[in-house]
Amino acid sequence: MDKPVRRVAIFALLLFFGLMAQINYVQGSQAEDLRTDAKNSRQYADVFNSPRGQISAGGEVLVTSKKTGKDNPKYGRTYKDGPIFAPVTGYFNGSATQVERAYNSLLGGKDKRITQQHWFDLFIGKKADGANVELTLDPAAQRAAYEQLKARTAPGRRGGAVVIDVKTGAVKVAASWPSFDPNEVAPQTGTKGGKRLEELDKGNGVIKPLVDNALSQTFPPGSSFKTVVSALAMQKLGISSSTTVSTGQLILPESGRPLPNSHDSGSCGGAASLRGAFAESCNTTFAKMALDMGIQDLHDGATKFGFGKRVELEPDFYTAESDIPVAYTDASGKTTPTGRDGVARSGIGQENVRATPLQMALVAAAVANDGKIMSPYMVEKVRAKDQSELYSASPKEFGEAMTGDQAGQLEDMMRAVVSEGTAKNLQGMRIAGKTGTAEQGPGNPNANWFVGFSPTENPRYAFAIMTEAQGSGAGNAGPIAGAIMAKVLQK
Repeated sequence: MDKPVRRVAIFALLLFFGLMAQINYVQGSQAEDLRTDAKNSRQYADVFNSPRGQISAGGEVLVTSKKTGKDNPKYGRTYKDGPIFAPVTGYFNGSATQVERAYNSLLGGKDKRITQQHWFDLFIGKKADGANVELTLDPAAQRAAYEQLKARTAPGRRGGAVVIDVKTGAVKVAASWPSFDPNEVAPQTGTKGGKRLEELDKGNGVIKPLVDNALSQTFPPGSSFKTVVSALAMQKLGISSSTTVSTGQLILPESGRPLPNSHDSGSCGGAASLRGAFAESCNTTFAKMALDMGIQDLHDGATKFGFGKRVELEPDFYTAESDIPVAYTDASGKTTPTGRDGVARSGIGQENVRATPLQMALVAAAVANDGKIMSPYMVEKVRAKDQSELYSASPKEFGEAMTGDQAGQLEDMMRAVVSEGTAKNLQGMRIAGKTGTAEQGPGNPNANWFVGFSPTENPRYAFAIMTEAQGSGAGNAGPIAGAIMAKVLQK
């Protein structure tokens, strides 16, 4: 080969490799930024033309993509037991929620971790396969939670349940009643699905099916909040579980009205140890401690448990914010500080105190894990189609809410609730916790809670159950906790 031809060949080869490098950079390194740029009107054009990855839990495939036999959409989305798992999987129809949203780029094969590995496929026009997401959920326990909530929640009302591994933060259960079926709004449903999504978004009364009641809705925690008040009193008032506290009558400082106990005998008869007052849930004790600390200390101290912010479970997947407000804003926009009567009621989880079941499970997790809370998460692993690992959860600490000694005292106090207190009906279920029965105004059923841990010795799991129904936390939410934990402990 003569020199001019050789030069042209080398130059052409360099151009070829330069082109390949540029394509690799644009379609690999910059693909995600370009695809999601607000000016890119084509970002949703081919969203249904290739299969998304699967979502599974416990070795069971929960969400898949299947061919529709149509030109548009070419692929639909199928949800196994859709209403049961919807609080975690969410839905996908171009827009997305929950895990479908948090891991959208990986499920859709658009993430850099996929495109950079398979740049040559993109170069020749072959679409990258979506990755598969493995959840932390226990499917059997999730199903049990859903059925229990369905059976024990009042008609037209709400219920939620959460179970967390206290050592890792892995969410094993996040169930909601009522729920919705993501299959009804999946891509293959077309305009019918779009109309159904509008109906679900509008809701009916307090029922908002797209807003799950485990992670995304708050309720008054009632006496289950006394767990937080007890921990803060140990820290700020210097008391312990054996300290004698007043359990007698309390007259509210502003209105002059009495704040009643559910009974005025036993530990609630005038004076008892904090352990006894907690076990029998003496309202006056915790209202007095709240008044001694003040609303600002309650608010600030609760932030160590996660109150006052939206907890991030996965990327762009947040819980609702739980809070102990120092002031409230009425419908007219006027802001009023929480008064002294309100502070007392806040100490028993009423007034304007609000919490998600996930938040109260974090409170129980702190008790069961020597005061430490691990960051909750939903996704264990993400694997490419060739089974290479693209992501693996790495448990990390969320915060330290109390000392190990304080947590140990509260553990004992929660066990006393079942052995000798308000939840003696739950004996033999291998659970300990705190009951809560929160009033929600005239004509509305109570928000019934049972918040605790299991097993009772060397606990591994924390849970929070809430149902809106007649009755009490012990009689309504407690048996749900027992049924769910029986499934979880089978593992």
